[in-house]
Amino acid sequence: MKPWIKRTLFGLFGASIVVGGLSACSGHRHGAGMSESDSAERQAKMIAIASKKLDLNDAQKQRLTVLAAKLQEQKTSLMGKTSNPRAEIQSLVAGATLDKAKAQALIEEKTNAIRSKSPEVLSAAADFFDNLNPAQQQQIRDFMTRRHGWGRG
Repeated sequence: MKPWIKRTLFGLFGASIVVGGLSACSGHRHGAGMSESDSAERQAKMIAIASKKLDLNDAQKQRLTVLAAKLQEQKTSLMGKTSNPRAEIQSLVAGATLDKAKAQALIEEKTNAIRSKSPEVLSAAADFFDNLNPAQQQQIRDFMTRRHGWGRG
């Protein structure tokens, strides 16, 4: 096969992987479009499940609630001003070339959001984890090792 054909095929294959990956990531919709009350209800349910699995006392439940609130703030900060993140990603590849300036601005926006909220999230996570007893901490480690959620098999 001629070198220019190989390069063209590899280029097209690589571009299709990038576009496919961006589309797949932007289409992942866990909780997307939920109202504030639905989101709060879902969060309360998750806290109740985790509290039951870990057998948390009231102080530990409060720390978990603070951690969940900080994670929700982080998520809101990452979403930014956009109401449709998928359309925002699709707009990067809408033209004949990738809009590098817009992509870089999007990356900067998301990076700044992570940078500004991460210390609070880290502090809340450390406060929660450090106040668990050793058996509860081991349950968390085991959960992370299995790489799937409680009750999902």
